[in-house]
Amino acid sequence: MIARWETEAWAGYYRREWRTVLRAGFGMVREGFGMSRLRTLRGAYHVMRANKAWAPYPDNDPELARNEMSRFYALVIRHESVELDPLHAAALEVSWWKLHRERQYGVIGEDAPLVEALVALYSYVYSATPDSVREAAEQRVRAMALSDEWVRAGCDRTDPLLAQEHDALLASYTSLREAV
Repeated sequence: MIARWETEAWAGYYRREWRTVLRAGFGMVREGFGMSRLRTLRGAYHVMRANKAWAPYPDNDPELARNEMSRFYALVIRHESVELDPLHAAALEVSWWKLHRERQYGVIGEDAPLVEALVALYSYVYSATPDSVREAAEQRVRAMALSDEWVRAGCDRTDPLLAQEHDALLASYTSLREAV
């Protein structure tokens, strides 16, 4: 279910459909963390605002994106009672966003830095070993490549690339669940 929500969130993001991003973010946060409805809505709102701050290219607002993701992780910490620094988690999150954008626009041509950024995020947030989350990171990068291809093809919601993206995200979340 979370893979379906994330596929919807990514499609909404690239189509600049912010209500769709918020709705899908609500589903992702609810599925991923099981917080109360109000806390889930607040978390989804922070994620949507972070995404909206990050979206303009090249004039995005990385500082606002990090601040909003820090607010999101602070909500997670209060709910989950986990030991992590929301500022550090947010910096790791926005770091992979940056690397994805660089790969998306041809600044970097390989997947390895993006995979390593996701491994760092997953290892930190889920207190997992890097090797245990690498497959999840690789599958997520595969989903990003499919999403990028979907964007280049015109962001048509009927394009089969969205189903392939969903499948890669599902494989990523399945692997992540097994790792943690």
